[in-house]
Amino acid sequence: MIHKFVTIVLSILLFSGTALLSQDLDALLAEHLDDPAENTVVEYTSATFKATRILNGHSIERMPEGQLDFRIHHRFGRLNTGAYELWGLDQANIHFSLEYGITDWLMFGFGRGTYEKTYDGFTKLSLLRQSSGAKNMPVSLTFLSGMYMNSLKWQDETRDYKFGHRFEYVNQLLLARKINYRLSVQLMPSMLHRNLVASELDPNDLYSLGTGARIKLNNRLSVNVEYYYVFRPDNEFLSTPLYNPLSIGFDIETGGHVFSLIFTNSLGMTEHAFIGNTTGNWMDGDIHFGFNISRVFTMKE
Repeated sequence: MIHKFVTIVLSILLFSGTALLSQDLDALLAEHLDDPAENTVVEYTSATFKATRILNGHSIERMPEGQLDFRIHHRFGRLNTGAYELWGLDQANIHFSLEYGITDWLMFGFGRGTYEKTYDGFTKLSLLRQSSGAKNMPVSLTFLSGMYMNSLKWQDETRDYKFGHRFEYVNQLLLARKINYRLSVQLMPSMLHRNLVASELDPNDLYSLGTGARIKLNNRLSVNVEYYYVFRPDNEFLSTPLYNPLSIGFDIETGGHVFSLIFTNSLGMTEHAFIGNTTGNWMDGDIHFGFNISRVFTMKE
């Protein structure tokens, strides 16, 4: 029920954005006809999202050239574990990463997380930027490609494992629009490939469609929502029941930091984990509290 509600809400936001987009285009056209001289400057949209992540997943934002983002992502255990586990606070899952802007349209990053002792790397390429004026582009479009390596010891030593079995890959298109000063929305069609799965019941390839939104409350605070619908067989055909990842949280800007408070049913914090291995159900209280911290350093003037 909650997933249907979130889907409906995000659909309303997206349809509202389409209507506002039409109005914006009409207004821009009228302005250009009145004063052609104003059509000589390109004005790019900024701060569609506050950081390079919406919550778990990537946003269309990337680091500018010469800037390094040191990120710490942390998720506790499930809230429904009760007082004995201090509602999940006795457990911890963490991910560190360094992410660098090579140019103003290309960035890369690498990290290490405790979830499956994963090493990961990604590249992020801006293809289109929302703009007005001399160049009118209604949306921003970014391509993300990531690779993830599970470094856990093999559990079944009788199997003939290959080194390549440790790898998973994801490719995403991130399509976003900043509708107005307060509201931004994003779509994330995604494809995940897993070289090794738990059993023949589990598909190697998973396709999903993510949706996300940011509502700005003031200059330093926003509420964010992120949801991925995963196209997969019914749970009765899988070795482990899986659920669609849903995350709700807040972005807080504190000077040089962006601090995110998050509630999510996914323990994993990288695409291969929350798209392919979310085992928690919001309706059962399988909710993880966590946070992201982003600290940006200027490496090149």
